[in-house]
Amino acid sequence: MTNDVVSQVATRCLAGYERLIEPWLAEVMTIEPYAGGLVGRDEVRAGARAGFALILRTLADGRPPAELAPHSEAMGERRAGQGMPLESLLAAARLDAKALWHGLLAHARPEDLPMLTQSAPLVWEAVELHNAGLMTGYQRAVLEMGRQREDQRRTWFARLVDNDGRNPDVVRDAGRVLGFDVAAPFVAAVADTTGPSAGVSDPAPDLGGDDLESAARGATLRAAVRTLTARGLRLHLHDSPAGEILIAQLPFRPGEAAQPVLDALAGIPCGLSPSVSGLARVPHAVRLATAAARAAASGGGPLRLEDGWLEVFTAHSPELAAELAARVLGPLYAAGAVERERLLETVRVHLDGDGAIAATAAALYCHRNTIQHRFARFRELTGRDVRVPSDAAVVALALKAAAAL
Repeated sequence: MTNDVVSQVATRCLAGYERLIEPWLAEVMTIEPYAGGLVGRDEVRAGARAGFALILRTLADGRPPAELAPHSEAMGERRAGQGMPLESLLAAARLDAKALWHGLLAHARPEDLPMLTQSAPLVWEAVELHNAGLMTGYQRAVLEMGRQREDQRRTWFARLVDNDGRNPDVVRDAGRVLGFDVAAPFVAAVADTTGPSAGVSDPAPDLGGDDLESAARGATLRAAVRTLTARGLRLHLHDSPAGEILIAQLPFRPGEAAQPVLDALAGIPCGLSPSVSGLARVPHAVRLATAAARAAASGGGPLRLEDGWLEVFTAHSPELAAELAARVLGPLYAAGAVERERLLETVRVHLDGDGAIAATAAALYCHRNTIQHRFARFRELTGRDVRVPSDAAVVALALKAAAAL
C-alpha cells in the first residue's frame, strides 16, 4: 500500500503528529453541531489523536493496524448515538486528509517531495479507510437505533392495547414513544384480519408475529403510510395476527378530518374505525376496525364501520351467519326456483329502498298489489313480514349472511 519514502515520512510525522491536531481542531469546531457543543472539545481532540496515529501507522507500516477498523467504527457508532448528523461527521473527517498532508509535507526532506507528491493517492487511500470505518459504524448504529425505536414503539403500542387504554401512565408513555398527542382524535385501520378472535366484542388481538402473507399486506399499507406521512399525519403501523393495524392521529378539525386517511386507503381491503377522541380510546378503535376488516376482506377498498353494520355483524361469526341464513331463508326452498328468486329479488329491492310499497313496485315494474302478494307469500314460507321493522331487520341480516357464504 505504500513505498519507502511515504513510510519514512510518515514515521517521522508520527513522532510529532499531535502538533497537527490543534489547527485541525480549530476548523472542526466551526462545523455545526460541533460548534454548538454537541461533542466536547476534549473528546474531539482525543478521537483525532487516535485516528491520526492509526492513519499514519497505516502509511508507515504499509498495512492498516489491527486497531484501525475497531477505532473508526467505534467512533462512527458513538457519533451516531450522540446525534451527530452524518454530513457533519464526514465534513470533519475530510479535514483529516488536509491536516495529515500538511504534516507529511512538513516532515519531508527536499529530495522526498517528488516521490511523496506522486504517492499522494496513498495518503487519501489511508484516510478513506478510516472514513469508511466511520461510515460503517455510523450506519450500523443508525440501523440498530432504528430497530430499538421500532421495538420500543411496538412494545408500548402493545401495552396500550393490552390494558385497553385504562392506565393513564401507559397512555401518556405510549403517546410519548409513538409521537402522538394523547388528547387528539384518532382512527384505526386494519387490513385482512382473519380468525374468530378478531371480532368487535372479543378481547384485543394478541399483537406480534409476522408471516409472508402479512408482509405482502404490509407493503400495501406502507404505501398508504408514505402518502399520509407526506400529508403531515402522525402514524403507527403495527403487525398482529389479526392483520396490519394502522393508527392515524387526525387534525383537531371536525367533519372531514378522516377523509385523507380514507383517500390514502383507496383500493385496500381494510376496515376503518370511526374517529375516537384520545389515545386511550385507540384500543376500542382497533377492535371496531378489526370487525369491519373481516367484512371488507373480499372487497376492493376500505369499509367504514358506519357503512357496513350488516356486513360486520354477519362476518363477525360465520357459523351464526350460516345458521341465520339457513333458518330464515331456508324455507324458501319449499317453493320452486323461479318463485324463490322472484321473492328474494322483491325483498332485496324493498329493503334496499325507502320501505314504501309504491317505490318497490315502481322499481320492479309491478303493480303494488303484486308486491303485496309476494310479501304475503314470503311471510307464508318464512314466517317473516318484511313490512314489520323487526322482521325486516332479521331478513336483511339473513340476506347479507347468505351473500357472504
